[in-house]
Amino acid sequence: MMDRRAFISGAVAFTAAPFAAGAQQAERAVTIGYLGNSSPILESTLVDAFRNGLRQLGYVEGRNLVIKYTWAEGHQERYAVLARDLADLKPNIIFTAGTPGTLAAKQATQSIPIVSAVMGDPLATGLVSSLAKPGGNVTGFSTLNLELEGKRIELLKQALPKLSRIAVLLNPTNPFNMTAWRQTQRAAEALSVIVQPAEVQGPDEMHAVLATIKAAHSEGLIVMPDRILFAYRATILQFLAKNRLPSMFADREYAHDGGLMAYGPETTDLYRRSAVLVDKILKGAKPADLPIEQPTKFEFIINLKTAKALGLTIPQSVLIRADQVIE
Repeated sequence: MMDRRAFISGAVAFTAAPFAAGAQQAERAVTIGYLGNSSPILESTLVDAFRNGLRQLGYVEGRNLVIKYTWAEGHQERYAVLARDLADLKPNIIFTAGTPGTLAAKQATQSIPIVSAVMGDPLATGLVSSLAKPGGNVTGFSTLNLELEGKRIELLKQALPKLSRIAVLLNPTNPFNMTAWRQTQRAAEALSVIVQPAEVQGPDEMHAVLATIKAAHSEGLIVMPDRILFAYRATILQFLAKNRLPSMFADREYAHDGGLMAYGPETTDLYRRSAVLVDKILKGAKPADLPIEQPTKFEFIINLKTAKALGLTIPQSVLIRADQVIE
């Protein structure tokens, strides 16, 4: 016969087991603070890529993962407050993208690890002390490849050889945009193209700046890679359609939504690969020791529907170079 005391002890242990397992499950849950640049709708593809990357590594929201989302809605003055709010939550990691957002996160905390899916020049902006060994609490991916800026204007010129005057939309508070602008100027000079800067720092300026582009009789538009400008893409694309202007972008979403062309890193891949860095940090690696990585996938997209709407014929020599043609 079983001793009564042993039976009671065993029964208590049995009934407590699910609660203990639940406690362990809760202890394993990790929290990521997500500092978004625009909105859940505009960044849905990117968020999905990040979440899918985490899921493949065993992190599932509602089970062992909590993501606290915050959104700047295209207002870069909100970054500092949002970053501090996230830091106050004491998440395991803060995830963001773009130089301004990453700078705000770093200014908000020196101890919480920060993973950035997209940074321009993290070394020049002081985000890291070395690309090989960042040395602080920031790691992630750098899209510093100034040849891309020249390549975008070159592809636009090859597609439309008669272009001679192009407006360039940029965010002057983004340090990388200013570096990229100088590279764009050099490339334009070599192609005998005049480029005109159009600076935007916030939503209140967008319509006035676009009106200036129209008044200057620009024949095309290039939009610099910037997460704040990305938040205004609907307004930009409406302006381009209304004024029948050809365009070139760094992000594929613009071309998918009606822009003429896009050429740049496959951003969804960077968001997906960011999950790997998150996993390494959660398993004990320090951001200071995780080298800044580079994009490995690039894509050139042409929207032929837009070309036809603009009455443009894209040369076959350009079409065959495209990774995707939208018809």
